[in-house]
Amino acid sequence: MGVTHPVRQRVYGRGLTWIKPSFLWMMYRCGWGTKEGQETVLAIEIERAGFEWALRNACLSHYAPDLHEDQTSWKRQLRRSPARVQWDPERDLHHRPLAQRSSQLGLSGEAAARYADEWIVGIEDVSPLATEVHGLVRAGELERATGLLPVERPYPVADGALTHLLA
Repeated sequence: MGVTHPVRQRVYGRGLTWIKPSFLWMMYRCGWGTKEGQETVLAIEIERAGFEWALRNACLSHYAPDLHEDQTSWKRQLRRSPARVQWDPERDLHHRPLAQRSSQLGLSGEAAARYADEWIVGIEDVSPLATEVHGLVRAGELERATGLLPVERPYPVADGALTHLLA
């Protein structure tokens, strides 16, 4: 593994392709760990430097006229980029969309290799947490469910570092 930096980014995912930094978005995606083939939910802790490398080298997953010269150049950039960013509505405990956006970071090629070989510093099975929170939501105990959610803070980045990913 590479050098571990003191500030790390915790991400949620079930494989080595997509990073989903939002616990509730991941729960929406995997149905609280109940969807077939998605019963195991892992919290993957990665080095901040790796996460930021992926962001710097990412392309927006969709064409945005304000950011891209034209669709042809965007498609070329997307094919060459080792990472892509997709923005989706954040979700609440009932999986209803919220006004704020949540990112997903797709990794391929060099980014996927670096992720697997260098950036990962910890792996935790959070499937039992998903099951517990889901049970509380189903029982209508939303305050208790909220109290069990992992603490997530806005991710601090340097000014202009994400300009190429914000449409």
